[in-house]
Amino acid sequence: MDCGFCAIVRHDSNAHVVLEDAWAVAFLDARPLFPGHVLVVPAQHVETLTELPTDQLGPYFGRVQRVAAAVERGVSAAGSFVASNNRVSQSVPHFHTHVVPRNRKDGLRGFFWPRGRYADEAEASAVACRIRTAMVS
Repeated sequence: MDCGFCAIVRHDSNAHVVLEDAWAVAFLDARPLFPGHVLVVPAQHVETLTELPTDQLGPYFGRVQRVAAAVERGVSAAGSFVASNNRVSQSVPHFHTHVVPRNRKDGLRGFFWPRGRYADEAEASAVACRIRTAMVS
């Protein structure tokens, strides 16, 4: 498999690494939204969050939490935006979490896309029901 993030994990590709251990590697995004934008990737190759083994969730997201705090302190940000894509909009097919430093009036709006509303309570209830049913599967 030719995965760009795995190449960084293996040290076969250069990156500005800020954290590296058995669970995760975190490095500066090559095309940051703002200076200090970091990507955190599991050390093991998995394409999506749903493929990350359950026993690795805590250790992985512990690293994400640590990186978020360090990004805020390191670039004097007021806060951070922490997000992951699952398949859609994933430019590299290796699960990763973006940690983006944020400040008031930095130019980013909301979740970077338009948000809407449910048509009514019945629609919201039906969607919630479908998701609850899928949780049992």
